[in-house]
Amino acid sequence: MLLTHPDCERIHQAALDVLDQLGVRVDDPEIVRLLQGAGATVENENRVHIPADLVKWALGRAPHQVKVADRKGHVWQLSPQEGTMVLTGNALYITRGKVRTDLGSSDLAQLARVVDACDHIHAMVGTSMADYPPTSRDFVGFRIMAENTAKHLRPCVYTPAGARTLMEMAKVLLDGGTLRERPIVSTGFSIISPLHWTSLALGVFKETAGLGVPATINSEPLGGATAPVTLAGCLVIGDADTLSGLVINQLLEQGRPCFYNVGFAHVFDMAAGIALTGAPENALLQAAGADMARFHGLPCASWMSTESMCNDSQAAFEKMMTGLAHAAAGVNFIWGAGNLESTLAMSPEALVTDNEIAGYFLRFRRGFPVDEEGLALDTIREAGRSGDFLNSPHTLEHFRRVLSRAQLAVRGRRGDWETRGSHAFEESAEQRVRNILSKEPKRYLNAHQQAELKRIEQSAMGK
Repeated sequence: MLLTHPDCERIHQAALDVLDQLGVRVDDPEIVRLLQGAGATVENENRVHIPADLVKWALGRAPHQVKVADRKGHVWQLSPQEGTMVLTGNALYITRGKVRTDLGSSDLAQLARVVDACDHIHAMVGTSMADYPPTSRDFVGFRIMAENTAKHLRPCVYTPAGARTLMEMAKVLLDGGTLRERPIVSTGFSIISPLHWTSLALGVFKETAGLGVPATINSEPLGGATAPVTLAGCLVIGDADTLSGLVINQLLEQGRPCFYNVGFAHVFDMAAGIALTGAPENALLQAAGADMARFHGLPCASWMSTESMCNDSQAAFEKMMTGLAHAAAGVNFIWGAGNLESTLAMSPEALVTDNEIAGYFLRFRRGFPVDEEGLALDTIREAGRSGDFLNSPHTLEHFRRVLSRAQLAVRGRRGDWETRGSHAFEESAEQRVRNILSKEPKRYLNAHQQAELKRIEQSAMGK
């Protein structure tokens, strides 16, 4: 843990002061009235001052554990003490090698196929698609992802109407079940930091409320630009941002499962004039965000990313640092697999690379038990004199569970590596993508589901 309990208390108390004294801009009259009816005070029609008692009420209503599912039957119970999932990221562009182009629907389909083949990536996040209008990119993208992967889906929503369409589509995939029972989809939105909830964000929360769908409440403070440059001050803004969203979501749906997400916090590079995503300060902020979530008793999210323009060494070490920091801190949703260029781009080669990285840090996250089997005292007594543990029954019983396997990293002798072509890791990642995409695509929709999704899509597009 980076933050002590007294540290968390000081940050939280400062955030409560901000919410009460400075307030939050809320660009939705219905939500303003909802907050006012719950005890908030309103200034100039949309500046809402949220009292500490209302924040405490919301924290008491939000569940400490969030259930997330995929369409293969996997269910995760995520809490501040348990569970880590790795997700992809949103993007505007697709990068192959060193070349970046607009991301289109065929690119999204290929990315989904790569995600489906990556064992350590558990969920797919929607992206923009340049060949569809902004008003339909969310639900068309959802259909494309559902066709090509059975992983948990986290569509990025671009309009409240799109959110409503997405919920209708998600029900089709459940064949009569409910999202509350099987949350194969999650949603969420970001506040404009500091302290500004737009009508778009609030519309998405409203359209997805009442269904038990997990919501990620995102704060994206930019240390040195839209938040104090000091990391503790940046966390104050993040805590205030996120808790204001928690209050709103609990008023819309008491007991709605929510992720506390200060893990999208950035810092501003004063020399380059850009928001950084892969710097050490990002890892500190995001791991500290997990401490704050644990303090509140909520599951949390973060984003591992890089400023690198291609799938190179910089991308790998920045992703490893941020991903490992998040996993060690107990983050439940780690976004960003496949992202490059400060989250602007996705890369299929980066996806398989990040899958390998995730395998490493998820193994670190699991740790190891110190019990009778783990201590292996009887085995030490039996084999210790000879020093031969390789042929021990204890080794045969446990090695598959204890020792990790790498898919792309070199684990062998030089002669074997040379025989296979002396490929650098990046070359192996490119070959892995080619192998995945050369196979016949799997289809995850039956004829009825395909037809229903198309019908809903066409109706939403006014056709």
